[in-house]
Amino acid sequence: MTSVTPSILHGPPLAEESGLGELTLSGWFRSVCEIWGEREALVYHDGGLGQGERISWSYAQLWDQANEVAKALVACGVGKGTRVGILMTNRPEFLAATFGTALAGGVATTLSTFSTPAELDHLLAASGVSVLLMERQILKKDFSAILSDLDPAIAQGRAGEITSLRYPFLSHVAALGEADGAIEGWTAFLARGRGVEQAQVDARASTNRPADPGVLFFSSGSTALPKGVLSAHRGVTLQLWRWPKWYQARPGDLRMWSANGLFWSGNFSMALGGALTSGGALILQSTFDAQEALRLMERERATFLNAWPHQWEQIIAAPNWADADLSSLSYIDFNSPIAQHPTIQSTWREPYAAFGNTETFTLFTAYPANTPDEVTAGSVGVPCHGVTVKIVDPLTGDIVPQGQRGEICVKGPTLMLGYIGIPLTDTLDADGFLRTGDGGHVDGAGRMFWHGRLNDIIKTGGANVSPVEVDTLLRTMAQVKISQTVGVPHDTLGELVVSCIVPHENTNLDADAVKAFAKEKLASFKVPRAVLFFAEEDLATTGTNKIKTADLRKLAAERLEALVA
Repeated sequence: MTSVTPSILHGPPLAEESGLGELTLSGWFRSVCEIWGEREALVYHDGGLGQGERISWSYAQLWDQANEVAKALVACGVGKGTRVGILMTNRPEFLAATFGTALAGGVATTLSTFSTPAELDHLLAASGVSVLLMERQILKKDFSAILSDLDPAIAQGRAGEITSLRYPFLSHVAALGEADGAIEGWTAFLARGRGVEQAQVDARASTNRPADPGVLFFSSGSTALPKGVLSAHRGVTLQLWRWPKWYQARPGDLRMWSANGLFWSGNFSMALGGALTSGGALILQSTFDAQEALRLMERERATFLNAWPHQWEQIIAAPNWADADLSSLSYIDFNSPIAQHPTIQSTWREPYAAFGNTETFTLFTAYPANTPDEVTAGSVGVPCHGVTVKIVDPLTGDIVPQGQRGEICVKGPTLMLGYIGIPLTDTLDADGFLRTGDGGHVDGAGRMFWHGRLNDIIKTGGANVSPVEVDTLLRTMAQVKISQTVGVPHDTLGELVVSCIVPHENTNLDADAVKAFAKEKLASFKVPRAVLFFAEEDLATTGTNKIKTADLRKLAAERLEALVA
């Protein structure tokens, strides 16, 4: 009788992992600041390059600035576990506020600056923050005015005094700049801490434990309102220690440019872990502008470009692309379109074979940078230290045989403490695994493979189609800039396979050509029955540039209906 190997993988024991240090945010922060001291930790051009002040903080200065915020928070009544909201773009005060919160014993609660008024209302109400530290004006968005519209008590009170019925825990709001109603100016906020002794902050920081709540991040909300994900100090700091190892970075090498919001776990973990743990520096840009990004990378001699593929297109299209000196960019995947710039000479391969989510504070499977393709073999890596992965039948929850597709489930040392407002028993299975909602399988070599979101699987004519498989193929067409395949309801087939495409500018692409291309590589039932073309601005996205598939599915259905009519 043939035995069946179950789809379950175990990473090496956590106790065997090397290169780890303090497992609290306050401990990690103290360690890196003491180790790297007078090295430059961050640089920021306030108002833009050549238009404002160049701000450069060493690790020692970052430590001092964070402690100044911590003292002010103590004076505002922040105690053990108090949630402190941080509504800021990538700028020095974001880091000072985040680590100042940890030093004061609070829980750093990062809020997206992409939030609409309705989303911000949800974030403030759901998080229960007691103090909100914010950037008042971001591009055309005036958060002071938005807050005042959401709750008139914020507009009518005196600086530093808020009594809100809408947000009953919120007692203090401070903003960069001057006071506005009950919103206190930044200088006045910091002045509150002048009477607080450093010894009190140190004593508070020493009470943090790895299992304590450390941060509250929110999902980017691609299918619904953002969910609050509460993580322990240990989960966050394990990842901060790991990123230099995943990057295979040499100490002091990573000068990391990024305009991607640090209020999302992936950007926070990659940027702060990659750069600061290894003694590098952050080159901060508040909001993404491709032309400015190129100037910053050249001026500050960036070695690492922390950007997403949709930003690559804009960088390459920027008017100063051809003239920029990007020779310092050594930590850039040699296969990246950016690496084709004539001044770049890179042999580095990013840790692309990896998988994670906000609930595990980024990666739980990974291969490090420069792992050969024959080793990764199209997988998303092997389980990290302390991690267990299993693949289950989505309906029964039973573990499936090795090689069979099912739902990816995970547990391990970086797994969240839970979603706020949702019982843990409603989130984890009976064995403590998080059911991710992602489809995948594992192989005999201990690797995990990802097949897309299960709720995005298209059921057509009794067969299942993975939109990831279709889109991975279509994106290899030279004329295709963006491809997102969705299932549109159909009376007889159940769903139609519909590919929604944004073509590159000045290209000639039609639906028949796309179908013919797909037919060469895909089984007939996977070939799109319809191909729709869109302008990029037609596709609703989240702040992390994830296409909102529910919105796109509705839009595609409406477009098809109009074509038939």
